[in-house]
Amino acid sequence: MFQSKAIFKIKGVVQHYAWGGNNFIPQFIHFDNSENKPCAEYWLGAHPSAPAQITTLPTPFLLNEFIQQNPIEVLGESVYNTFKELPYLFKILDVKDMLSIQVHPSKTEAEKGFEAEETAGIAINAINRNYKDKNHKPEVMIALSDFWLLHGFKSANNIETTLQDVPELNLLLPLFKKDGYKNVYEFIMQMPQEQVDVILLPLVKRALREKRDNALNRQMPGWWVSKLFENGFDEKNIDRGIFSLYLFNIVHLEKGEAVFQGAGVPHAYLEGQNIELMANSDNVLRGGLTPKHIDVTELMKHTLFEPVEPKVVRTKQIGNEKIYPCPVADFGISVIELNAGEHYSALTTSLEILLIAEGALIVKEHENMVFKKGEAIAVIAQQEYQLVASGKTTIYKAFVPAMH
Repeated sequence: MFQSKAIFKIKGVVQHYAWGGNNFIPQFIHFDNSENKPCAEYWLGAHPSAPAQITTLPTPFLLNEFIQQNPIEVLGESVYNTFKELPYLFKILDVKDMLSIQVHPSKTEAEKGFEAEETAGIAINAINRNYKDKNHKPEVMIALSDFWLLHGFKSANNIETTLQDVPELNLLLPLFKKDGYKNVYEFIMQMPQEQVDVILLPLVKRALREKRDNALNRQMPGWWVSKLFENGFDEKNIDRGIFSLYLFNIVHLEKGEAVFQGAGVPHAYLEGQNIELMANSDNVLRGGLTPKHIDVTELMKHTLFEPVEPKVVRTKQIGNEKIYPCPVADFGISVIELNAGEHYSALTTSLEILLIAEGALIVKEHENMVFKKGEAIAVIAQQEYQLVASGKTTIYKAFVPAMH
């Protein structure tokens, strides 16, 4: 079976979260969105909550079930022995409205948190559940467009300047100078809602006024405050996540640039489209800009309270493949760019998923299968394959790095 059928076409799952756009993902994957639903994410993986489907077997098969039936052959022996599953989840995101401020736990802390919530009898789908699995969730994202995100705390000097320059936040300056990052963040996250409203209402009104006067741009926190509230808001329940917009780095990535986010780094996607690859987990601790569950105690326990200098991932070029190095064993990602008639050959060490982002290609020696933009390929471990581009073609490849 595996010799003759080692390469499959797979179809992912569209996630209709409210913050997603209506057009980008449907156009990318040729998905009929006549109902005009928000299409936030497209999952290509084996996560049990939304596994991809193999569409080129005689009977359609869910990828997670296919892996469970043939784990060593599909994943590769070393990947199976280490992870017991496909250790990554591959996604496309279309961020129209900003996501919640969030932190991901380390693997050790995820295991402890999961066991504690299991022992406490909190249902896995309960709204107050923090840990959906025992895994960490490091992630790398590659911009498909201009992309904006929050990533880690600003330097102490930058925070002091911000707290000095923004009148409504002046009261936080002495506390930050005296007690630093953690105490300030704990103070604003535990502040009574009435006090949050008193501080933030004039700030929000000023941001809306400045945006109307074209006095703001996307490098400024006020621009994002205005975007969040320009369609109206509840003056008695202002989201305390607004504080984080002034304390965190606002990062702009151009198409093709990537950033890695490890355990403990607070972050939030603000706007744009990207490719995202992460450990196979759904563990998120939230800190605002969301109606979802916020557990301040748990959030504080796992947040990295130190300045972070955002770093664009330095790529390595090998032939027509550009590799984005990631400091984890769970996943690796690269982009392959081919012109008409050019070939790309590889030998897999794990299950690989390839997503065609532009153009079209033929997979040689496997019935000359043809794939076009928006389609995805799964190749099982220990397989040689060769791709030939029919025109200018861009492919994103997710894999597990070879283990030594």
